[in-house]
Amino acid sequence: MTIPLEPEKIYHIYNHANGKDNLFYSDDNYFYFLKRYSEILLPILDTYAYCLMPNHFHWLVKIKSEKEIFDFLKLNNRIPEETLRFEEYKNLSSTIAGLIENIFSLQISKQFSNFFSSYSQALNKQRNRKGNLFIQTFKRKEIDTDEQLKDTLLYIHCNPTHHGIVAHFEQWKFSSYSAYLTEKPSAVKREEPLKLFESKENFTFCHQEKIEKIKNKTLDEIFN
Repeated sequence: MTIPLEPEKIYHIYNHANGKDNLFYSDDNYFYFLKRYSEILLPILDTYAYCLMPNHFHWLVKIKSEKEIFDFLKLNNRIPEETLRFEEYKNLSSTIAGLIENIFSLQISKQFSNFFSSYSQALNKQRNRKGNLFIQTFKRKEIDTDEQLKDTLLYIHCNPTHHGIVAHFEQWKFSSYSAYLTEKPSAVKREEPLKLFESKENFTFCHQEKIEKIKNKTLDEIFN
């Protein structure tokens, strides 16, 4: 059973291109993906880490609060009644296949669906292709502890080397790794995760240590 995405919870989210296709064929594809991510998903979540690779991606995200999501929906005219207040909206629910699901989880899922659809349509048009670009049900794993969060962040950043895309993961530019080593403004919410490493020196050391541990492991071996 697919777990729902709920407000104020942290998730490792990852997905793969359908079949043997790629998700990205050029730098412009990566940049467009990040642009649409910023426009569609950043309003409802904070990004702790990400890594985009030719045929798959990883995100480490924290879903925003119910009130933040409500305000976003209202700003974008997606609340059924203009006068509906937060507490009233919070008490609404929808029935799907006989199950009662939190209305915020439904809206979060819809936002992810909008994102995947938007990018798929753009790439399909560019590549003159048809059909699903992504595997339809993206994988997600709830992060319950600081140790789990730290380990997942390390894995995500080390992924390009783990999959043989580059010899040194630090060189891969479509990753949040470099955002942690600079003081420049970033959409990556690095402050909270960085506290788990105590210093940037330990941050880089832990990444080097992690890459040695995962060289011969698969994703399922690490996260299951």
